[in-house]
Amino acid sequence: MPFVITDACIDIKDKACLAACPVDCIYEGGRTLYIQPDECIDCGLCETVCPVAAIHAEDRLPPELAAWPAVNRDFFGPQVTGWGKPGGADATLTTTLDHPMVAAWPDKAAS
Repeated sequence: MPFVITDACIDIKDKACLAACPVDCIYEGGRTLYIQPDECIDCGLCETVCPVAAIHAEDRLPPELAAWPAVNRDFFGPQVTGWGKPGGADATLTTTLDHPMVAAWPDKAAS
């Protein structure tokens, strides 16, 4: 089961998880980070360094976060970035795009 980035990362994007990930499966969108589920090796290092507890193992997600595996997966699909399985994050795979649910999320900075 891959790990999943959830709503706690929106408008935060601390990025400690990027340095911790040994396979570079975490990619940067406009307002949040996303884990490419087919590239995730389920090591859990990202979860241990996230300062806002935004990362969870998919099989241990609380019910209120059940939509987030699809958000992470769909970010890489044709409806958002079209990246598919890029094979490892780097500076060329950063975008201002977000999954529609993230794009519609209330701005945390305005709260």
